[in-house]
Amino acid sequence: MKKSLLALAVLTAAGSANAGINLYDANGVKVDLSGAVEVQLYDDFEKHGDSTIRLDDGDLALNATVAVSENLNVVSGTAFKYESRDLQNYELWAGFSGDFGTLTFGRQLLVSDDSGIGKDYELGAGQIDFAQTEGDRVAKYVYDNGTFYTAVSHEMDTDHSTTITDGRVGFRTGGLDIRAYGYDGKRISAEGFTLGNNNGTPIIIPGKAGENVRGYNLEAQYAMGAINLAASFGQVEYKAADTKVTNKNIDLYEINGSYTIDKTTMALGYVRGEDKVDNGNVINNVYANVTQQLHSNVRAYVEVGYADDKKDTLEDFGYVAGLEVKF
Repeated sequence: MKKSLLALAVLTAAGSANAGINLYDANGVKVDLSGAVEVQLYDDFEKHGDSTIRLDDGDLALNATVAVSENLNVVSGTAFKYESRDLQNYELWAGFSGDFGTLTFGRQLLVSDDSGIGKDYELGAGQIDFAQTEGDRVAKYVYDNGTFYTAVSHEMDTDHSTTITDGRVGFRTGGLDIRAYGYDGKRISAEGFTLGNNNGTPIIIPGKAGENVRGYNLEAQYAMGAINLAASFGQVEYKAADTKVTNKNIDLYEINGSYTIDKTTMALGYVRGEDKVDNGNVINNVYANVTQQLHSNVRAYVEVGYADDKKDTLEDFGYVAGLEVKF
């Protein structure tokens, strides 16, 4: 998953759809199929951009659980996305689950893909950005006992390419949920290396070594009946992997809240992003949306947003209206 922070582009979270249809459940084997389709009328903060119909989400996922014993399951999953005309396999993993947690290996989302408290759909212009939150060579461990939860994932290196380690630790009690994410990525978006010198040391192609990205995000949420409040603070540094020059060093603040009446949810949020490198960009952003839950599998929403950035790279106003169907 590739995202951007201070320009600032908007973030769309990616992930598998929730399991919805049970295809098979017998003899210790359970297979579930799930999918999602989301279409929007879309006009974001892009300078001089036009309104368009945007295919925001198209997912199809298949997950299987096989009971090996009373205390051990083998789990696997594969998922496809097709927002464009190309069909892409973005999950292909297998592993084990039990009272100890879940341990999986393969192509999958990293732990940091879950980071962020934003209640926006598209117009929270400065959501936390850890640059890449999925990989093909990921080992991932997740544990959650209801009160305490933790997770760690690692995208393994191959031939001096991208490698990422990230994690999460959190605590829940009553309506309060507090958690912290950490991220350490090397050579993000590296394009390649030469074969190496006489000593066998790889030689970096100038300008194509990618970026080292390091950061964290502190998050807190509190639910009190129909009211949900959230706040976060994060820092992310982008540094050239070859020259070690810092390209961006961003502080990001967010506070938001929502209120639900029957099947209608109203949300309001404020985001501030500050790039501290070379008098970089600063953005103040406000968004508001209304969501109508038409069915447990269907929701419709309307969102408006305002963004003010120091470098005047963004339009002031944006809007989006969308319809999402899950199964």
